[in-house]
Amino acid sequence: MKSNVGGIDKILRILVGIALIVLTLVGTIGVWGWIGVVPLATGLFNFCPAYKLVGINTCKLK
Repeated sequence: MKSNVGGIDKILRILVGIALIVLTLVGTIGVWGWIGVVPLATGLFNFCPAYKLVGINTCKLK
């Protein structure tokens, strides 16, 4: 897997993922909040399968 997520994109994915998971655990939002695992994982692994499909790369490193 070649990295295709970087910079601000990575930080936002991690923050949104954590926020959704925390809101689910607190009970503010329903079970669908567990979808926050997806942006959290893509931010931590620096790879987004959807970006690969459409040819987007926000990672500056080669």
